[in-house]
Amino acid sequence: MLHFTIRRLILSVPTLLFISLVIFLLLDLAPGDPMASIPLTVPPEVKEKMREALGLGEPVHIRFLNWLYQFFVVEPQVAFDHIFGTDFSEGKQRIISFQSRSPVMSVVAERMPQTLWVVGLSYVFATLIAVPIGIFSAYRQYSWFDQLGTFISMVGFSIPTFFSGVLLIVVFSVILGWFPSIYDTTHTITDWGSFWFQVKQMAMPVFVLTLYNAAQVSRFMRASMLDNLNQDYVRTARAKGLSERVVVLVHVLRNSMIPVVTVIALGVPNIFGGAIITEQVFQVNGLGQMLISAIYASDAPMVQTLTFIFAVLIVLFNLIADILYGILDPRIRYD
Repeated sequence: MLHFTIRRLILSVPTLLFISLVIFLLLDLAPGDPMASIPLTVPPEVKEKMREALGLGEPVHIRFLNWLYQFFVVEPQVAFDHIFGTDFSEGKQRIISFQSRSPVMSVVAERMPQTLWVVGLSYVFATLIAVPIGIFSAYRQYSWFDQLGTFISMVGFSIPTFFSGVLLIVVFSVILGWFPSIYDTTHTITDWGSFWFQVKQMAMPVFVLTLYNAAQVSRFMRASMLDNLNQDYVRTARAKGLSERVVVLVHVLRNSMIPVVTVIALGVPNIFGGAIITEQVFQVNGLGQMLISAIYASDAPMVQTLTFIFAVLIVLFNLIADILYGILDPRIRYD
């Protein structure tokens, strides 16, 4: 397993370099000018100097190599300096956002807590709810619980999040007035009253994302459990006199989790990417909303850095899923 992990990590390097090149070229060829937001009263020569200051006057390959150096060398040094109080990154140019004129990774670090609070918490809830529902629905196939779970899962997976989000705002914010319709990112928790307000403003976006993610995971869990419940090893375990709890929760569940692990692991990068549509609906000032704003403003460094971070997370959690396969099923060997 160790050799497989090292081999996959080495192979991921050219993969990520190719992905970063594709992202960079697509953004470079895309229409839009970061100077478009500059007032028309600014003289052309001043605009040209601003373009040079942002590095837009350099050739394409120079700009790409500079971005690689800043992302893989300078930004890790900045993080190291922040943690240990050193000065390795002092005086070095960081990745600068065209829109905010501030370091991209600093803006990402500011927005990350909001995304983790809303999107991350909803994914944890979805997983904790979906796995037991999928197990029990498969074990009690065609029961009223299975029928109800299937109906809710189909509804949750079929209705887009922008519709369910707007529907919740109309019902629970506009008509009933129970929850705030806009997420207040400046809110700080100082007492029980502020904590309760934080819970209330998180309730609707978390519910929307939990319903959508739980619907997907529960259907995979149910299908995988049904596929394993009819296998020969299950009949053998029951013939040996093992209790039904041990058969289902030890033998069947362990084998059934293999395809579900893929769904859960590949969904984790979405936590950091943020639910773009849901963040827009509820005005959550997270990474998803920041990505949309950067696209509108032709902020290439911000868009490139965010999309590349998502690509790194996808490659990483693909590797984690493969490692978990070997843990769940001892028959799977990579070495």
